[in-house]
Amino acid sequence: MTDDACVFCEIVAERGPAHIVYADDDVVAFLDRAPIARGHTLVVPRRHSSGLSDLDPAYGTPLLAAAQRVANALKGTEFGAHGVNLALNDGRAAMQTVFHTHVHIVPRRSGDKLTFAKGFLTRRPGDLKAIAAQLRSAIATRT
Repeated sequence: MTDDACVFCEIVAERGPAHIVYADDDVVAFLDRAPIARGHTLVVPRRHSSGLSDLDPAYGTPLLAAAQRVANALKGTEFGAHGVNLALNDGRAAMQTVFHTHVHIVPRRSGDKLTFAKGFLTRRPGDLKAIAAQLRSAIATRT
């Protein structure tokens, strides 16, 4: 797949629609369009790789550092997460649907098992613009 055909490469290049919550020289983080939970965020490397096998190891640290930064913001008072799930689906068998390496950060709350499971079935965006603004602010204040 060429970078031009990749929806995440389009977002990285600022040609595709997204609610970006964090960006630096190596990665871009944006809200999932069909979130499992409020604040569900994806972090992608700026340089295209379809999965772990072709991810430049130099991008692994910035990818995880950005995921940690977003996770910490989600655990702040604005979002109230008690924990997060980090997921990297690598390959079709692992349910990867967009073939650009990415990490999911899904906020979790104590006792949300039923709500979380239901979130996989009812994935609805909510007000992504407002959620993105809140998360950008939370990330900026937790630096």
